[in-house]
Amino acid sequence: MLKLPHEVVSRLRPRLDGRRVCVTGGAGFIGGHLVDSLLSLGASITVIDDLSTSTAEHIAGLIDLEPERVRFVHASILDEAALGEAVVGCELLFHLAAVSSVPRSLSDPERSYAVNAMGTMHVADAARRANVRRIVYSASSSAYGQGQTLPKVETHIPAPVSPYAASKLAGEHVMLAWAKSYGLSTVSLRYFNVFGPRQPTDSAYAAVIAAFSRQLISGQRPVIFGDGQQTRDFTFVPNAVLANLLAATTDRTLEGQVVNVGTGRRITLNELARILAERSGLPHLVPVHQPERPGDVRHSQADLELGRTLLGYEPIVSLEEGLARTFDWYREQTSSPRVAHG
Repeated sequence: MLKLPHEVVSRLRPRLDGRRVCVTGGAGFIGGHLVDSLLSLGASITVIDDLSTSTAEHIAGLIDLEPERVRFVHASILDEAALGEAVVGCELLFHLAAVSSVPRSLSDPERSYAVNAMGTMHVADAARRANVRRIVYSASSSAYGQGQTLPKVETHIPAPVSPYAASKLAGEHVMLAWAKSYGLSTVSLRYFNVFGPRQPTDSAYAAVIAAFSRQLISGQRPVIFGDGQQTRDFTFVPNAVLANLLAATTDRTLEGQVVNVGTGRRITLNELARILAERSGLPHLVPVHQPERPGDVRHSQADLELGRTLLGYEPIVSLEEGLARTFDWYREQTSSPRVAHG
């Protein structure tokens, strides 16, 4: 478990202790880390997840430890009856369930849109009917598209260039519309390239840090799609968890605002590959370059001013520390086939 700093725990525990919350996609990578933190802060949690891109292993372990405070509903958010059961009695809802991959959305756009757009509508309406106090929605920085202006500010006009980005942007619009139409308190957190331990490595759709780590640990050269000069604002998962917790507990009025969640810093994929190769002790393993993939954004960097003002968000773990902790975790897990699951 990735622990939050003591001062963060001291500040948030009084606001979450004893609260009933629902986490959609809580068996997945970011969702699993969020559930860990919610549990440590005293909340009682219902997780709904269809396990299409994760396993129940982590959640099952938490249920064994805290059977009175963790409940699991094995279902899709497209299953309205199961979703209604999951949210009943909950004050807060963290919506992370999604088909979370640009390449996967290109190969199956219909499913991506169904889950990410229509599914989010189902979540918002289930929350409305259950009188949930607030929804914190996991949005995506992919909504910004290929715009060259950096850093990305929430007031920039969205320009999605993949089915995934379009579907996640549609979810933001649901959050705004349900806030304006029904008075539901909502906020959309636009994540910038979240990474960390337990992120899947065993898929063709693996995120870049997970993929590079797997390749280097296996003694292979990391594969970069494109020239490697594209940049990313890589965000260690405790930073994303913190943003969720702050958004859920703030006293400020939330009416569908979009808020960036990143570090405000960017590096090239070539530099990322160099850092991880040095961490692996194999600096001679330079990247292999393959053709660019459609739908990939060239540059990404978050402006954090709105997050600071609205939520009090500041990153709590640096990129260097996050990369070191993540790579070391993957290396420690190489003897276990379970490394790939959320």
